Amino acid sequence: MMEDAGIRVRLHLQRDAFALDVDLHLPGQGITALFGPSGSGKTTCLRAIAGLERAPGGYVAVGGEVWQDEAAGIFVPVHKRALGVVFQEASLFAHLSVRANLEFGRKRVPPAARRFEPEAVAALLSIDHLLERRPDRLSGGERQRVAIARALLASPRLLLMDEPLAALDLRRKQEILPYLERLHDELSVPIVYVSHAPDEVARLADHLVLLDAGRVVASGPLTETLARADLPPAFVDDAGVVLDTILEGHEDDALSRLAFAGGVLRVGRRHEAIGSRLRCRIHARDVSLALSRPLDSSIVNLLPAVVTATAATDTPGHVLVQLRMGETPLLARITERSRRELGIGAGRELWVQIKGVALLR
Repeated sequence: MMEDAGIRVRLHLQRDAFALDVDLHLPGQGITALFGPSGSGKTTCLRAIAGLERAPGGYVAVGGEVWQDEAAGIFVPVHKRALGVVFQEASLFAHLSVRANLEFGRKRVPPAARRFEPEAVAALLSIDHLLERRPDRLSGGERQRVAIARALLASPRLLLMDEPLAALDLRRKQEILPYLERLHDELSVPIVYVSHAPDEVARLADHLVLLDAGRVVASGPLTETLARADLPPAFVDDAGVVLDTILEGHEDDALSRLAFAGGVLRVGRRHEAIGSRLRCRIHARDVSLALSRPLDSSIVNLLPAVVTATAATDTPGHVLVQLRMGETPLLARITERSRRELGIGAGRELWVQIKGVALLR
């Protein structure tokens, strides 16, 4: 049986009191993040995709290649699946040099099927100067970059990453994130990325799967999924949207303009080239609403919007308001009293005041 170029995953796996029950159709490009609280099933799902866990009745296909179809008696063992896996710990061979660790990932692939060369991968991840070192002479961030390079040299059709930054301190995380962005921008290998860190997901992901208690509560493009007003309580406290913008220009008062489909945002002066693509995050808690345009506000980002939905939260007296700025979604978190007194409901035109914009990349 052949599927399309995406990733198809249907799994049901029972483990004591926990059950993983997912049915996903993921894009065959970019980064898909599996996100949710501890115990939500993220890693179990990843391990089942890899073949490290066998889900009875499961189905897994990548780019038209079926790796598991229990109904047809198909189960491809993990060592025969064209995938690379990167875990929290780099798990390099301590007795081998970096170069030999990389060759270990490459030699299992027939020469005709090799998609990447060691030199190019080493340069992409800036480990070319480390090739003769042993793992015990590397920092945590360097070891993880070597682990990623080794996984890529296995010429995978799919790269699985299970919280690859969780074991690193903040400095090392900031060191490695730009390399993960380079993988996204320069390689065609789809990545399924497990994380419980909202900032990582917001910075890296194109597609988002929200898991809670073993079930998919939302799945879709990152911005649209984050902007849903009906998210379960586990996700509401960190609610907000992610926007892809273009650096349009600068203003005299140390501000830069970021253009997006719903208008223009002003942020502190950026030093990237005009035309650069920048991703930013706006938390629902940093958005307030007004029925008319404020004339005496210190907030520089004032934009027209229309309400599309409202929803209660698990915090007494608060609601989420879903809005559209043109075609771009936005969330605001306000009190129920404000919602009632301002008459905020679906279809209401108003102004949004954006108090904080976090630049991610």
